[in-house]
Amino acid sequence: MVFAIFLTAAIIVIFAAIQLNKYGDVINQKSTWNGAMVGTFLIGGATSLPELTTSLTAVYIDNPDIAVGNMLGSNVFNILILMAFDFIYRQRKVFNQIEVSSHLPIANTGFAMTGLLVVAILWDHSPSFLSVGGEMYLLIFIYLIVMKKLDGEEEEVEQTSSLSLKQGIFRFTLAALTVFIAGSVLTITGDMIAQQTGMNASFVGSFLIAASTSLPELVTVLAAFQMMKYSLAIGSILGSNIFNLQLLVVTDIFYREASILNASSTSNLTTALLGLAMMALTIYILLRPSVKRMITYALPSAATIILYFIASYVMF
Repeated sequence: MVFAIFLTAAIIVIFAAIQLNKYGDVINQKSTWNGAMVGTFLIGGATSLPELTTSLTAVYIDNPDIAVGNMLGSNVFNILILMAFDFIYRQRKVFNQIEVSSHLPIANTGFAMTGLLVVAILWDHSPSFLSVGGEMYLLIFIYLIVMKKLDGEEEEVEQTSSLSLKQGIFRFTLAALTVFIAGSVLTITGDMIAQQTGMNASFVGSFLIAASTSLPELVTVLAAFQMMKYSLAIGSILGSNIFNLQLLVVTDIFYREASILNASSTSNLTTALLGLAMMALTIYILLRPSVKRMITYALPSAATIILYFIASYVMF
């Protein structure tokens, strides 16, 4: 019965995520926001809703390892999704076709935030205020500063949709609510299935549940690649990652026993370091000059995929 509910929720999430991407593109066409901004704020935020529900559920059952592992693991899996599609579509040389300046600040922010979490995990009994870790206040500060400086310049977008901006926003909101509800069911049943296997909480949170909650990002990026909306795809992944770290702040606020990173095990360090390494490779791809040879172009994405599976094997 649990497996049937899980599969049903997964199908609903896939359908809703496709609609999310579709109406996000309508907002991109009809508003002054460019593809990177729509992907970063709207789609990135909406596809992060299942992660929030999962982590808050983990807090409710007093399992900080799943809460922390889910957020860090989702970020790692999100980068894996982007790099996997970049490798599959390597002949298109996707990163050569985008406006780097729109995405680099978000990528750098994700790297800095993840690095801050690595330090906090390594720092035994790091400082906290009102049972919220000091690093969480810094995460909020970094997020607000970078978001304020983001340039939301208009870009030329082909008008292909007959829907109005108001219709696009309304349908986008409905799709986001569907992702939230079905994604919540998906993660709760996924957690139940995982518990039956007897795996440790950090691995379950970082890889199994994280993969489940990243299903909307997977479908969103696939749809964006098929529509050749590469800026939207990259923006949704990078935006979802920094949004997830803000949701970790929310999770820490609701976890009243102590700072959630102090309460969780150091086994989450592996996932955090993996995320840092994968973000570094992403930044390298954004910064490097345009590459013509397909093999040379695909090397960083291939290295990222290999790194993920090595880390998964080590943690398992």
